[in-house]
Amino acid sequence: MKGKSGVRHAITRGGAGLRIGEVARQAGVSTRALRYYEEQGLLAPARTHSGQRTYPDSAVERVRLIQKLFTAGLPSRTIGQLLPSIDAGQASPEVFDLMTAERDRITSTMAELSAARDELDRMIEIAHHPTPEHCPALREPPWSADGSGGEEERETGRALLGWDQRRP
Repeated sequence: MKGKSGVRHAITRGGAGLRIGEVARQAGVSTRALRYYEEQGLLAPARTHSGQRTYPDSAVERVRLIQKLFTAGLPSRTIGQLLPSIDAGQASPEVFDLMTAERDRITSTMAELSAARDELDRMIEIAHHPTPEHCPALREPPWSADGSGGEEERETGRALLGWDQRRP
């Protein structure tokens, strides 16, 4: 029988296998996660005649493996491509290429995150120690009260502020 996700499901009789809640508890995941793995084709439970999911005892170990692959930063699409090789116990050159490409993608993302963190650190430092170079509010305008700015600078300042230049 084929489920909504397109994954083939076996029909079981009686109470054989683990129920979804038991697999979730033993593997340390939510039942929602198990349904997601099924939707993604990563896990294929059997179904009872009433449609309830049942899993073999080995499903707990498979779910833990899927969790490790997610923790390693792999998307479900990639995990789905790796699982057949894992199940077969040997990897093809394509699988190694896939894992290498994923590692390169993660390395690139880490570099981007590091640069973002460094920029944020710079912004935090500026916020703690503002200077006129970085904070316009600390700059002395050319039309300041001490009269150091000329009439032309004052007129420019008034224009920038939207003041009517004809008013005193």
